[in-house]
Amino acid sequence: MSAPAGSTRALVLFLLLTVAHTWPLASAPHRLSLNHNADAQLNAWIVTWIAHVLPTQPSQFWQGNIFQPGEAALTFSEPLMVPALAGAPIFWMSGSAVLTFNILLLAGLTMTAWTTWWVVARWTGSSNAGLLAGALITYNAHLLTRLPHLQAAHAWGLLLVWGAAWALLDQEDEKDGRGRWWWLAGAVALVAVTSLHWLVFAVIGVGLMVVTCWPSRQRVVTVISVIAGGTAGVLVALPVLWPHLTGGVRRPIEQVADFSATPGGYFSSMSWLHRGWSTTAATVETNLWFPGVVCLVLATIGLVVGWKTSRLTRWAIALVVVGFVLSLGTATPVYEWVYRLFPPVQGIRAASRFGMLALVGLALLAALAVAWLERRLRPGTARVLVVASIGLATIEAVHSPIHTTPFSGVPAVYSLLRDEPGDVLLAEMPFYPPDAVFENGEYVLNATGHWRPVMNGYSGVTPMSYRRHAETLWYFPQARAFPTLQAAGATHVMVHLEKFGAEAADVVRSLDGRPDLRLIAADRDGHRLYRLVRE
Repeated sequence: MSAPAGSTRALVLFLLLTVAHTWPLASAPHRLSLNHNADAQLNAWIVTWIAHVLPTQPSQFWQGNIFQPGEAALTFSEPLMVPALAGAPIFWMSGSAVLTFNILLLAGLTMTAWTTWWVVARWTGSSNAGLLAGALITYNAHLLTRLPHLQAAHAWGLLLVWGAAWALLDQEDEKDGRGRWWWLAGAVALVAVTSLHWLVFAVIGVGLMVVTCWPSRQRVVTVISVIAGGTAGVLVALPVLWPHLTGGVRRPIEQVADFSATPGGYFSSMSWLHRGWSTTAATVETNLWFPGVVCLVLATIGLVVGWKTSRLTRWAIALVVVGFVLSLGTATPVYEWVYRLFPPVQGIRAASRFGMLALVGLALLAALAVAWLERRLRPGTARVLVVASIGLATIEAVHSPIHTTPFSGVPAVYSLLRDEPGDVLLAEMPFYPPDAVFENGEYVLNATGHWRPVMNGYSGVTPMSYRRHAETLWYFPQARAFPTLQAAGATHVMVHLEKFGAEAADVVRSLDGRPDLRLIAADRDGHRLYRLVRE
């Protein structure tokens, strides 16, 4: 499938928009970070663990080096295989998990926008409509507040799957579709090994596409081709999917209520333009869904002019309705029905994420309106319309400069662990209780500096082994913590004195008096590395 004309122009535009919306990250991606958020630290660990382990110890791939011993830590989060493989050369050359994460974040947003342009331009026959859709779908109130979630930035797979499925469903002659199901299979496989959330959303979008296209495309063989392509893609991705499917996460439906959207959330944005009036409705990223005035005005036009005649319009409407209803979670009975009938939804904690389907549907309606107006306006007027629409939509969405944290690298003391002979199992202190497990984000990122097993961890799931360890290790350096360390097989302890506050001096005196600890190294930042001595 060849790209529409203007692909380079679109790529440059979206790269500039990505830099603008994430500024100042691009100004110093090696030094600035999103490490104030544990999810950014976790995702930096995931992509660099994959880059590290595949060439060296592929048999340990699922194990990870956090939540040890014994946990398959990589199954607790999104796969992120495609970003990890794309970022591997960056990590191999730089050794920096933060630099790798930042470049992958910028690249993910840019490619999501560009892929949206590519698909929507083919659908509508308008490159300008694709440009607007790319801007609206990528740089919106929701995704721009989820920058620490690398998988969210890499939403390009959604549009790839839907573009390939549409190519099958829209074919005039069944011969036109020969081989096209391979495109769908490839797109599904790429999504599946990147994000389980996006895979679920992609499947729902294709299902809605089949339903809304069915009245005018009644060839059963076409639908079978779509099913075959999707199934083939899942089978290709099965080596990555299988551990998630068999040992992955199942969320109780009661938990969904805490992470659902509200109708008020669709009038909420943290952008500078809308912040003043919208923050009374919601201030958390799971409930920020305002699509913008530009999007709503154009979407209304697209709805009015196309709902009777355009199958794309009907599909977009279905995305809006289904996405909105599902995002409300247990506030309606619909979510529980879907939860019971479609088991993959049981792995989704934040039902609010379904609001992304609604934002995509509104953006597509807006793009269809631009394509319709282009056919009725003079070329010069149409260009002004597109430039003004993208410009105003950008102003509506922007909330940069974003909050960043300086990063100077993993503390050098961790290199001693990397070079330590024999088996190593590190415990980092303080060892936080389960309700504060996000505090382990720093430890997870530091694990990229040595790649030795660590008892601490952070992820979408906190395993029972960690919960049991935390029952006593939280009291470190009290005596009750040490039998747990010995029983787990810990060989080293890293103490972060700066986290103990006024008690730091007492912690040092307590540890210096223990015969089963030997100080290996200490630095000016308060890191003290001990070897646990066994009798």
